[in-house]
Amino acid sequence: MKTKNIIRTIRTATLAVAVSAMATSCDDFLSIEPLSDIVLEKFWTNEADVTSVMNACYTQLESADCIQRMIVWGELRSDNMTTGSGISNDMNQILKENLLETNNLTDWQSFYKVINSCNTVLHYAPSVNELDPNFTDSELKATIAEATTLRALCYFYLIRTFRDVPYVTTPSIDDTQNYRVAPIKFDALLDSLIASVELVKDDAVRSYGEDAIENTAKITRWAAYTLLADMYLWKGEYQRCIDYCDLVIKEKQRQYEIEHEENATTTTLELYGDIPLIAESPSGTTVSGNTYNEIFGTGNSFESIFELTFMNNQTVTNSTISSLYGSSSVTEGRITAPTYLFSEAYSGNNKYFSKTDCRYLENMAESSSRVAIQKYVIEELSFRPSTTSGGAPRVTTTRRNTNYANWIIYRLSDVLLMKAEAEVELAGNVEGLAEMTEEQDNHYRRAFACVSAVWKRANNKRTATTDTLIYDDYANSRITMEDLVFDERQREFLFEGKRWYDLVRLSRRDNSNTRMVSKVLSKFEQNVAAIRIKLASQDALFFPYYKNELDANPYLEQNAAYVTDDTSARQ
Repeated sequence: MKTKNIIRTIRTATLAVAVSAMATSCDDFLSIEPLSDIVLEKFWTNEADVTSVMNACYTQLESADCIQRMIVWGELRSDNMTTGSGISNDMNQILKENLLETNNLTDWQSFYKVINSCNTVLHYAPSVNELDPNFTDSELKATIAEATTLRALCYFYLIRTFRDVPYVTTPSIDDTQNYRVAPIKFDALLDSLIASVELVKDDAVRSYGEDAIENTAKITRWAAYTLLADMYLWKGEYQRCIDYCDLVIKEKQRQYEIEHEENATTTTLELYGDIPLIAESPSGTTVSGNTYNEIFGTGNSFESIFELTFMNNQTVTNSTISSLYGSSSVTEGRITAPTYLFSEAYSGNNKYFSKTDCRYLENMAESSSRVAIQKYVIEELSFRPSTTSGGAPRVTTTRRNTNYANWIIYRLSDVLLMKAEAEVELAGNVEGLAEMTEEQDNHYRRAFACVSAVWKRANNKRTATTDTLIYDDYANSRITMEDLVFDERQREFLFEGKRWYDLVRLSRRDNSNTRMVSKVLSKFEQNVAAIRIKLASQDALFFPYYKNELDANPYLEQNAAYVTDDTSARQ
C-alpha cells in the first residue's frame, strides 16, 4: 500500500468526478445517484482509481453532516449535554425529547453516501486487480478489508441510532437498481456486520508507516479488531469482545516497549498496571494536561486507534466543533454541559469527579451561567490539580484558532473499558452468594484493573498506596461493578459521541429503561415527569425515521414511539 503523505493524499487526490457522482443526492432513501457512463467506462482501470475512491470514503465520513450526527445521535439525548448559545431548533427539540420525524437531524443520507462509496470500491476493485499488475492480490485484499470495515462502522452508527435500517451492499450503478428495500432487524444486521468484518479482518493493513498519524487516520487491522470488540459487546458475546480487546491491548504494549527502549528519557508514556497510557503529568513534572494535549490537542496520539484527521491548510475542515462546542472567538457553543457535571468538583463535592481528576478541568469550564465544553476546542492547556478545598484550579488554555480538530472514533481507553464491561457481564450476578467463585472474582478483578488504569491516569495516581479506588468497594454486586464501568466511561468520553449509545446498550441489556432514565433526568429541571414518560419504552431509545425517507420508501414503518395521526395516515 502507498503510505507517503497519506493524509495529504486523502485530502487532495480524490478524483472530483468520482466524488461528485457518488455524493449527489436524489429522492430515494439512500440519496445517491448512479455513477455516470463516463466513469464506468474510463475510470476503474488502475490502482490510483481505487485509491481515489477509497480516500473519498474518508472525506465523506469527515463531512460536517456526518460528524454532527455522530455527536447528536450519540450524545445529545444523554445526561452529558444541554442547551448552549444560539442552538438550532432541531437540536433544541431533541434536547427536550420532542423528537419528530420532520427533524432534519434524523436524516441519514450522509452515512449512506459513505456506504455507497465503500460499496463502489468493493464492486470495482477486483476488476482493477485484473487490469493493473501494480495492484497486487495482497493490496486488493487489504482494500476490501478497509472498505468493508468502514462500511460496517457506518451501519453500526445507523443501527445504534435507528435500530432497524435498510442494508445494501451493492453500489448505485444505474437507474434500474431498486434501493427501496425493507429495513433489517437490529440483531440480524449486527450479525451480518460482524460476519462481514470477520471475513476480512486479518487482511487489513497492520501499519501504513512509522508515524502515528499514518496508522490512525485510516482503517488498520487494529481498528477492525476494535470495531469487532464493540459489536460483540452489543451482541452479548462477551468473551469474543475480550479476545479482540486483548489483541489491541497487546499491540499497544508492544508499541510501548519499542517506544520505551528508543526514547526512554523523553517518552510521556507510563504503565498503569501493565497498561501503557499517556501520562497527565509526565514523570518529573507537577503540571497536568499532557494527556489532553497529546490526545485531543495534537491528535493522532499513541493511544489513538482510528480518528478522522484534519490538517491545517487543507480544504476539508471540521467546522462542527467550532459550531457546536466553541471556537477561538466563541467561548460557549450551541451545546453546553449540565452544571451537575462540573459544579463543586474542585472542592470534592461532585458526584462524578474527584477533585484530583484532571478530566473535569480539561473537558469543561464555567461560562456565565452555563458550563462550556472545552474538549477539542482547546488546543493546549496546563494546570495544577486540586488537592485541597477552595477555589477551582487556574487552567491556562490556548484555544484552537482553526477548524482542524480531529474527531476520534476509537482510542485505547475505549478498548480497556469495553473489556471491563465484558468481564463484568461474564462474571454474572454475585448478589446473594455467600462467596463469589474464583472465576467470578477473576473476571471482576480484570474488569477493575482496566477501570483502575484509566482512573489512575486521570487522577495522577502512580502508586497503589495513594489509591482511593478500592476493589472491595465495588465487588459486592454486578450492578455496582457495572455502574463503576459506566461512570468511568462517562468521565473518560465526555462529548465524544458515545454516552447515549452506552445508555442504549445498558437499557437493552436490562430490558428496562429505568437506570437510563434516572441518569438522563439529572440534567432536567423542568417537565421531568413528562420526559420520564417519554423515555419509558424501549422504542424511545431510538430515533424516528426521517419523513422524507418514509415518503420515499414504502417498506419503512415509523418507530412506534413516534407514530402520530400523520404517520398513521401515510401508512
